[in-house]
Amino acid sequence: MEGDIYFPSCTLEREISNFIKVWISVVVSLCYCYFSAKFIPKGLPRLFSIIPIVSLFFALPLELHSANLCGSTAFVIAWLSNFKLLLLAFGKGPLSHPDLSLPHFIAVACFPIMIQQNPPPKSHAYLDNSLTSRSRDNSYPLEQDGHNSQNPPPKGHNRENANPRITQDGNTSISNYAIKVVLLALIWSVYEYSDHIHPKVLLVSYCFHIYFTLEILLATAAAAARALFGLELEPQFDKPHLSTSVQNFWGRRWNLVASRSLRSTVYEPALGISAQVIGRKWASLPAVMSTFVVSALMHEILFYYMGRLRPTWEVTRFFILHGACVVVEIWIKKVVKDRWRLPRLISTPMSVGFVMVTAFWLFIPQLLRCNIYVRASEEYALLGAFVKDVVAGVVKWY
Repeated sequence: MEGDIYFPSCTLEREISNFIKVWISVVVSLCYCYFSAKFIPKGLPRLFSIIPIVSLFFALPLELHSANLCGSTAFVIAWLSNFKLLLLAFGKGPLSHPDLSLPHFIAVACFPIMIQQNPPPKSHAYLDNSLTSRSRDNSYPLEQDGHNSQNPPPKGHNRENANPRITQDGNTSISNYAIKVVLLALIWSVYEYSDHIHPKVLLVSYCFHIYFTLEILLATAAAAARALFGLELEPQFDKPHLSTSVQNFWGRRWNLVASRSLRSTVYEPALGISAQVIGRKWASLPAVMSTFVVSALMHEILFYYMGRLRPTWEVTRFFILHGACVVVEIWIKKVVKDRWRLPRLISTPMSVGFVMVTAFWLFIPQLLRCNIYVRASEEYALLGAFVKDVVAGVVKWY
């Protein structure tokens, strides 16, 4: 039956074995990319040499059935790693730095971390939101502050560069993540009484569940890279609950690594094409819409990995709706030229409320359709029982 990938029917040992095999394949494939890039010139020759690896990375998550292992692996290799490899094919992106060692190459390719660049040179001054109106037309609109486009971007929000150093937001601390782990555990405990809780309250808890889970997983993966390779980290989120607009939410606060991967691989090429067709002033509008369309398709792929269910395209409609709202927002800002802005006291509740309401409507129902929360909780229970058996066996052996 379609979508019948219920994890308890598979043994935990087999799933862990498949997980190890998948990641061995990933590491071997990245070794090939690392050495082949040194001998194959950038452009179409290198792209053709990398395409088989990209195809493999799209196929590997299908070997996993666990909601936790499949979802995280699919996001890392099918999305982030593949986008970085496509940039590498044309001599761009964080993997193209000539001084990257093989361990650093694999870490940057696998982990959801991005390389920060040095302060942009004058020739790239269009990246600074505080520049002239012409330079702002060339900047990445999703990274401009929805409340005040004259403010500089927060620390760590620069474009990728050759300097293989990764930044960390000073606001993110061990205590911050510890609090979120505790809150996530409380949310899990609430699900045990879901039959007695109003559905809308559960929907709100699902929103916080998604946020806490993503931030903890991304930070854990990045921290592993820091511990293993001594790399500094870039923030993955920047207080999305303080977003002042939809543009501000997607560009500067939510899942920043994914946002930057889309900028380099989708937005910038689309901007160049659009500028030749409709001119530089309005070129950002179709480029932003193209970015949201690709993001929608990637999310549909991730949902298929986790549920193995035929898409209903509600997730696509969610991102197209948000893309259209961002396009309208950018158009209005270009017309009024920052002469009028809503105060934060109004813009923040409106923006966060819009994101949550549309997520209730189009996004979260697809997670429920995949039975993600039930499957994930049962996997944690299986893992706990497995660890308990292992500990008991070790104690008995001694």
